[in-house]
Amino acid sequence: MATVKPTDIAKLAHLARIAVSEEQAADVADRITEVLNLVDQLQEADTDGVEPMAHPLDTAQRLRADQVTETDQREAFQAIAPAVEDGLYLVPRVIDE
Repeated sequence: MATVKPTDIAKLAHLARIAVSEEQAADVADRITEVLNLVDQLQEADTDGVEPMAHPLDTAQRLRADQVTETDQREAFQAIAPAVEDGLYLVPRVIDE
């Protein structure tokens, strides 16, 4: 059974540069302890032989038809680009060797 102390919360608040009163630290410590106890309960569940699921419902994703919906405007875009070579945009080098 995990227990978080208000002093632990106060230390974390100090490290995070968050102002937390003693009353708030005690309240947060209690709530975090409750969460950790719930996690302990979940870990006690027997999951041997249970196959992991990606989704709890056995449904299939509806997919749209794979159709081109926009016209190719590459030439128009490259015509207004500052520098193009062999269909590629040329940009300034940003990594020095």
